[in-house]
Amino acid sequence: MFSHIMVGSNDIERAKHFYDAVLGSLGAGEPIRNKADSGHTRLFYRHAGSTFCLTEPINGEGATFANGGTIGFTCTSAEQVKAFHDIAVANGGKSIEDPPGLREGGMGAMHLAYVLDPDGHKLCAIYRGK
Repeated sequence: MFSHIMVGSNDIERAKHFYDAVLGSLGAGEPIRNKADSGHTRLFYRHAGSTFCLTEPINGEGATFANGGTIGFTCTSAEQVKAFHDIAVANGGKSIEDPPGLREGGMGAMHLAYVLDPDGHKLCAIYRGK
């Protein structure tokens, strides 16, 4: 359904440090670094058919996060959810909501962890186990 997700950053090198570690826990490698025609730096992380992008806003205004928005990352195990969370926090992220773990609800049982990245974007690590 999605071709990519792109979020803005006010400090692209800080964001790269964070996402290198966090997305590395999911198996993503180094991003492709690109300079837009506008001169703004963009980073493209590609893994398992998905692309996650970081950019300096091309309109010259500050990057802001989406209030109510969440970007979810699929994990392969409950342990990977926990590792995603812990790596995020160790690299400048902030743990939010309940601690990482199993949640029961209307969509069935799943392991979840929520963090804010250094720019305030809300991330979710999710494993819908068997």
